[in-house]
This record gives sequence, C-alpha cells and structure tokens, in this order.
Amino acid sequence: MGDLFSEETSLALSDTENYVYYRPSKRIDLKISAGDPVTRGTITYKALSMKQKVSEYIDRDVFGVPYYGMAVPYEIERELAGCVTAIFPTLTSALSVVTVKENDRWIPLKFDQVLYIEAKAKKTFVVGEGHTGVHKYSLNEFDFFLPGSSFIRCHRSFIINVNHIQEIYPDTHSTFLLKMSDDSMIPVSQTHSGYLRKLLGF
Repeated sequence: MGDLFSEETSLALSDTENYVYYRPSKRIDLKISAGDPVTRGTITYKALSMKQKVSEYIDRDVFGVPYYGMAVPYEIERELAGCVTAIFPTLTSALSVVTVKENDRWIPLKFDQVLYIEAKAKKTFVVGEGHTGVHKYSLNEFDFFLPGSSFIRCHRSFIINVNHIQEIYPDTHSTFLLKMSDDSMIPVSQTHSGYLRKLLGF
C-alpha cells in the first residue's frame, strides 16, 4: 500500500467498527490510534455506511484538521469486513498549475498546458506542451486536485486532459485508444471506457 501513495499520504485500515492500523504522513496526521472507533462524519464511516468507495473533502470539525479522503470498503466471503482509507493533505483551490521537475529545473505548467499524466517505473510523469517532467504526487493524489471537468482517469496508469484529445480509435474488447495533441496514443481500459464514452457522448 505504501508504494501506491507518497509519503505525504496517511493510511488507515479499519474493520467495521474500529481502526486496526494507521500510518501518519509527514504532512497530515489525524492522530488515529489502533482501537479507536470509526466515528460518524469520517470518510471511513461514510464508505462503510454506503458500502461503496467514497472520496471527498472532510472539514476540520471531525479531526480538527481538514483533509481529502478516499475510502474503499472490502468484503470477506461477501460480508462487509472493513475499509482502507487514504488521507491526503488539503490543497488550495487556487492552485492552477502543476510544477514538474525537468532535468535540474522546475517548470510550472498551467492546467490547460497539461496533455496527460502517466505512472510508470514507480514515478509520475507529467507531459505538457513543450515540457515533460516528473512529479512527486501519485495518480490517485492528482485525482483530487485536478479539475474533473477536464482531467479524467482513463487507465490505471493514465490521467488525460480531454481538451487535448485529437482522435479516438476503436481497440480490442470494446476499448479504444486516444490520440493526443502530441500524437501520443493513450489506451483506455475496459473499466474506464463506459464512463469516457458517456462523458464524450459517443
């Protein structure tokens, strides 16, 4: 689990009533301890109650610290057994750039300059207009602060900016390929193909 998220992400594991494991990060610590009850209002409580993945902003009233959370319940033998929760530090809504490291310098890219983001070899690569660099955030973390109106997850390894799609090609097993404005071909997985079709209206 630690490989999926950066050191800035806290991780919590619970059963249906109590937390059983917690790993705080350097940037956000909700002061959870193993054995603490899963209280009403937390992202973990919401996921367990709804029995589905929940991701949203939680204000400071619950733990005294505002945070973004992503919680996914899990089952054992078809019975709800607990929840895995990722806790991200809040990011300012005024943020409108992605700053990437290219060689020995950092370059801020405006959101509309970003073509796509790719995870490979345990690194996150941001491909923009004229620049490609690495970023410390994982794709899961990017999901929380990139505007959903333009950026969507199309594959476990890719987030794309829909404004930079040039053409769409059919692929095997009801999936397709996206030709981006730099001529890169980005795969769309079967998991994400239905949502992308609905979003783009085809």
